[in-house]
Amino acid sequence: MRLTAYTDYSLRMLIYLASHPERRPTIAEIADCYGISKNHLTKVAHNLGLGGYVTTARGRGGGLVLARPASEIRVGDVVRSAEPDMAIVPCFDGGARACAIAPACKLKGALYRAQAAFMAVLDDYSLADLTENAGTLRLLFAAPVAA
Repeated sequence: MRLTAYTDYSLRMLIYLASHPERRPTIAEIADCYGISKNHLTKVAHNLGLGGYVTTARGRGGGLVLARPASEIRVGDVVRSAEPDMAIVPCFDGGARACAIAPACKLKGALYRAQAAFMAVLDDYSLADLTENAGTLRLLFAAPVAA
């Protein structure tokens, strides 16, 4: 299964915020750290806010913070909220094209199980699990991004 860049950016933003709980990082700061477009991260931050993962503050001293403890943010939930289409093959969503072997196909069931296993593993992790090494992450965030 391949996740979109949007989901990757969502997880990276949350990891950054969880690694800096003592302050409110800005979108520009996070974008610079990862070498990602500020415009892309603005959209990510907006949707993370709508999903109840982050809160934003404007103006002087503004920035982003986690809306709830990192231990309460499940990675699987973030992926589900960020991914526009979890159908890994067209027949998952009743695609427009009918498949000739649909009545006898065993592949669809196998792929459903594989996807469920993938998501079950992500559900086992919280944002806190991903940032247990926050000190090391902060050192890496401070290093220049390789071009």
